[in-house]
Amino acid sequence: MYGMKSISNMVFILASLALSNQTFAEAAPETNKGKGDAAKGQQIATQVCAACHNPDGNSVIPTNPSLAGQHAEYITKQLENFKSQDGKPAERESPVMGAMVAPLSAEDMKNLGAYYTQQIPRSGGAKDKSLAQQGEKIYRGGNLESGLPACAGCHSPNGVGIPPSYPRLAGQHSEYVAAQLRAFRTDQRTKDPNNEMHMIASRMSEKEIQAVSEFISGLR
Repeated sequence: MYGMKSISNMVFILASLALSNQTFAEAAPETNKGKGDAAKGQQIATQVCAACHNPDGNSVIPTNPSLAGQHAEYITKQLENFKSQDGKPAERESPVMGAMVAPLSAEDMKNLGAYYTQQIPRSGGAKDKSLAQQGEKIYRGGNLESGLPACAGCHSPNGVGIPPSYPRLAGQHSEYVAAQLRAFRTDQRTKDPNNEMHMIASRMSEKEIQAVSEFISGLR
């Protein structure tokens, strides 16, 4: 017979799998209507963001995320999180990004979101196919033993995510994804122990983090 913990884990994973089977096959592109001026966002991206993320948001630096095709609302929210508000510490700490967003207004952040979401992501590819295959099993099915839910439940089977809360992951640099999962696991990315991603990442082994990150880098 199953113990209570096993039953709880099974329910957790089955719920995530059920969610992943909803209408996520081909998420429609964002329209950005009323969500920012892409032309103004391009000006800021060229002047401020291009050195780290490339002019079109397709980062060539593995430790810096690609922003092309990312959900506008998600980009705006992350920029807000990097900025210190009313003398309070930023929700998401980064000396580099903190300095970059300091002069940006709320409108600037919306404009950047509007610009980047219109850019076309470049196709990536997993470097280690064997590791990526291991990661695919976790991404699509989770890990029943540890109660780890499938990533597809929130980020969709094809990695396009669910705006505004769940970001696009498809084609993202494996190095960046792994670093963020480690940050969530150790509370460096969030101070809230009840944060969804903290709870998920805390159930992942280092091997699982590497495998999932490798699979995501080749996901289209």
